[in-house]
Amino acid sequence: MSIQTDQIQKLVERRANARLGGGAKRIEAQHAKGKMTARERLALLLDEGSFEEYDMFVQHRCTHFGMDAQHTDGDGVVTGCGTIDGRLVYVFAQDFTVSGGSLSKTMSEKICKVMDMALRNGAPCIGLNDSGGARIQEGIDALAGYGEIFERNILSSGVIPQISMIMGPCAGGAVYSPALTDFTLMVKNSSYMFLTGPAVVKSVTGEVVDQEQLGGASVHASKSGVTHFAADSEEQAIATIKELLSFLPQNNLETAPFKETADPVGRVDDALNSVVPDNPNKAYDMYAVIQSIVDDGHFFEIHKDFAKNIIVGFAHMNGRSVGIVANQPKVLAGVLDINASRKAARFVRFCDAFNIPLVTLVDVPGFLCGTQQEYGAIITNGAKLLYAYGEATVPKVTVTLRKGYGGAHIVMSCKQLRGDINYAWPSAQIAVMGADGAVNVLYAKELKADPENAAAVFEAKKKEYEDLFSNPYQAAQKGYIDDVIEPRNTRFRVIRALEQLSGKRASVPAKKHDNLPL
Repeated sequence: MSIQTDQIQKLVERRANARLGGGAKRIEAQHAKGKMTARERLALLLDEGSFEEYDMFVQHRCTHFGMDAQHTDGDGVVTGCGTIDGRLVYVFAQDFTVSGGSLSKTMSEKICKVMDMALRNGAPCIGLNDSGGARIQEGIDALAGYGEIFERNILSSGVIPQISMIMGPCAGGAVYSPALTDFTLMVKNSSYMFLTGPAVVKSVTGEVVDQEQLGGASVHASKSGVTHFAADSEEQAIATIKELLSFLPQNNLETAPFKETADPVGRVDDALNSVVPDNPNKAYDMYAVIQSIVDDGHFFEIHKDFAKNIIVGFAHMNGRSVGIVANQPKVLAGVLDINASRKAARFVRFCDAFNIPLVTLVDVPGFLCGTQQEYGAIITNGAKLLYAYGEATVPKVTVTLRKGYGGAHIVMSCKQLRGDINYAWPSAQIAVMGADGAVNVLYAKELKADPENAAAVFEAKKKEYEDLFSNPYQAAQKGYIDDVIEPRNTRFRVIRALEQLSGKRASVPAKKHDNLPL
């Protein structure tokens, strides 16, 4: 056997050992929890045979607490690049079988390398998190490693899509990297995120709570909004991320990929002419409207279980990716509250950063009132959505279906926030407030002065107000609405508007950066 053959054999063996991570027993333990290994996850995520691994032989440099005798090639994270549906992505997957996936300085260097490559080459970066946190044995070096990762998250924000998949524990300082990325996904009953664990919570506050209740996928999907998706399994999680990427461009200088469709641009839906009830206080399902106007009825929702009074997500219209924002009359009558405002603002800003046109479907009676909302800063949070729409320079097409009252009308991509094309259905009501409230304010003295005839006066004045404002024509007369359209034609009109706006050029005053009301 030649020397060269010996060297090749050694390489083959070392690669094989590196692929085992923490060893066969720890891999079995990972499988026993119903979890895949880092490499198995990457194999499922990436196109077959496309993975190019970097830094397979990197080892940690810690010499404290017996770590000098514990060296594993790769040091607990698998990094590299590959393709998803033929499109380049950069990836890192923490390996829980090696030191519990804990972050060392060398692990952070590996992660930072692929993050730098993703930014430099203009491709999405996907992180698969499964880690016990900072490697305690390395002390401040581990904390420095987190800081290096966070800084790259910040520099990459708005330049390349960043996606975090939480496939196991993610605690302490580790949670801030996913929080800085564009989309976060968690797996139910096997992943969790929190700053401090149940034991610390109990010792500090006396509160008894388990990991799932404190920071499980369902909690963060429905209560905090920290995660955008909560998958039932790792396989479903990976499939979700693949579909998400199909709506996104590679970077902020490109457009999202075109998707062929046989759905006719001019398709009409007569059901839309009767979807809005005659009674303005009766609810209807906005999902029916969305599915009617998008290609093939397919809508990919974001933040599905959080702030359900507003709907956000991606779809294709005539093959092109669009972001949908829509009030949901079935939940809290579609009002805007703190969570709905935050949710929609974040989505609008993402779409604007990555050249994805916005289609806004409006049926909003106002902002939610009450001390809980005021004390929680509904003013500032509502301003976030207003700001997001006002600064957005992508094509913006708005359709008011029914109510557009008060400040909520302004916030939902009105003409004055540089809405490009603003349509309304004949059922639209655009006013400061609803008829009942307006009459009580405008004619309070008259109603109080003549209690015997108050009911008749109220109804007469209500009808007068409704004749004036319970239709879209006053707004159309003033040019605040570009056209009143028949509901059945909404798909065609929106697509045609988007085609008109495909070459849109808009600018904002020169500035270092904005000062979004946080």
